[in-house]
Amino acid sequence: MGEIIAIANQKGGVGKTTTAINLAYALAYLNQEVLLVDFDPQGNAGSGLGVTVENGGKSVYHLLTKNATFEEVVHQTSNEMLDVLPTCKNLAGAEVELVNIKGRENMLKEVLTPLRKQYNYIIIDCPPSLGLLTLNALMAADSVITPVQCEYYAMEGLAHFMSTIAKIRQFLNNNLKLDGGVLTMFDSRMNLSKQVFEEVSRFFGDKVYKTPIPRNIRLAEAPSFGQSIFDYEPGCRGAKAYIDLAIEFMARRGIDVSEYDGIDFKSDNVYNYDFGG
Repeated sequence: MGEIIAIANQKGGVGKTTTAINLAYALAYLNQEVLLVDFDPQGNAGSGLGVTVENGGKSVYHLLTKNATFEEVVHQTSNEMLDVLPTCKNLAGAEVELVNIKGRENMLKEVLTPLRKQYNYIIIDCPPSLGLLTLNALMAADSVITPVQCEYYAMEGLAHFMSTIAKIRQFLNNNLKLDGGVLTMFDSRMNLSKQVFEEVSRFFGDKVYKTPIPRNIRLAEAPSFGQSIFDYEPGCRGAKAYIDLAIEFMARRGIDVSEYDGIDFKSDNVYNYDFGG
């Protein structure tokens, strides 16, 4: 059965969608069947992979409201191991629409549970808020990854978010676990980045991922071309970091990742990695 992972942080601009897109793509590249769910009404996870919903098209909103089948909504990306459920602007009004529906917090769980058998991992890109949409994601999820930007106010609100997760675990979803924090926009030349890393490590303990995501212009540019970093600039530091993050992610789950030792990065063709080690 596949694992469902929510990528969530109530603070915007922390690299949440970038992490959702590129971690999903990296896992797919490492031969894992992955489904990326764009659950942020802004739709950046879908558009960042070149998938948008035209007028009249079906989206995750229509799945949620039982007005479409999975087959009508799902799109394959440039990697055949990675599928995406795009969103549309209608999802923005879902919190108001669904407020009086019984079991409204479990609607996404009902959609995703049957899909576990089709994928190794289902990754949900959450909106930067703690509303009904994020609650749905956390109710559906087995675990949460929280991207944390390496900036002065990085820890602001993080304690509150962790408190919310603790309450959801206590009262609503006992199976939800904190997978850990991922440092984003890390610059090893700056003392501030190192200080934030140390502070986040104290906050998360051994749950903080050892692979930070560097501040990288290619990572920032890729979504505007509707591409993951592996399509846009596979030889850059950002792509290497997300491959390393995906390997660490798999190792945490007891998967033998020794076959990925000595990956030979080919900047001209991301599909020419040498897994020989």
